[in-house]
Amino acid sequence: MATKIDAGVGAPGRAPIAATTLRKDNWKKSPLLTFIGLSAFVLYGLIRTATQSAYYVPAYHYLSPFASPCVSSTCVEGSSEFGHWFGAFPAMIPLAIVTLPFLLGFRLTCYYYRKAYYRAFWQSPVACAVPEPRGKYTGETRFPLILQNAHRYFWMVAVVISVINTFDAIKAFQSPTGFGFGLGNIIITANVILLWSYTMGCHSCRHITLGRINHFSKHPVRYWLYERASWLNGRHMQLAWTTLATLVLTDAYIALVSSGTISDLRFIG
Repeated sequence: MATKIDAGVGAPGRAPIAATTLRKDNWKKSPLLTFIGLSAFVLYGLIRTATQSAYYVPAYHYLSPFASPCVSSTCVEGSSEFGHWFGAFPAMIPLAIVTLPFLLGFRLTCYYYRKAYYRAFWQSPVACAVPEPRGKYTGETRFPLILQNAHRYFWMVAVVISVINTFDAIKAFQSPTGFGFGLGNIIITANVILLWSYTMGCHSCRHITLGRINHFSKHPVRYWLYERASWLNGRHMQLAWTTLATLVLTDAYIALVSSGTISDLRFIG
């Protein structure tokens, strides 16, 4: 196995430069912020999904995306729109156990997130023009990184989950008096729109819309879809972070309303 001296700037054939990197900018800042941001989201998600509390507002049908679809008999009355598939879940088991593993897989195998956590957590490498602290790299050809190649399949499941989130958002426009509209609806709907934008901007979506086609002019509809997906793809990093923030905001708002800490600001109903 190659030693550290044989890797990076010390590798055979490289110019004999004593410095580990010639970068003078604060290159450590970006991976550090990424590490803090992703760690904070994971910690929040673990706490919220494990507590199994304050995830549903019966009066307005607000259901947290961290608990959707709720298919356990543990789910509070009214939150199980798709029925009870399982018995009671013990503490620490996410109520949305049927979807969260696929969403986690979708995010983990996303091209942007791979770049983000490879740099922030594995230092592989920590930044451009900065050598990584290991001398051997097998790429994504061995377990577990070979699972990165399943990204397109996780994307397909993510589309189905986005449909479920859309159903939850539409359902939330109900109130005890019929149609209702409040601040919660704005937050939930904005979250769903952004989740769709992130999902449809995926490289897998771009490939599905126009993959294996050589004559764009003969497929104007698919080419139009490809252009839209490409536009979203150009903002994939921003959407990746924005959707993490809106997921937390949506869940936190529903938790506050559900627990009675605050009241939903209602405009209609």
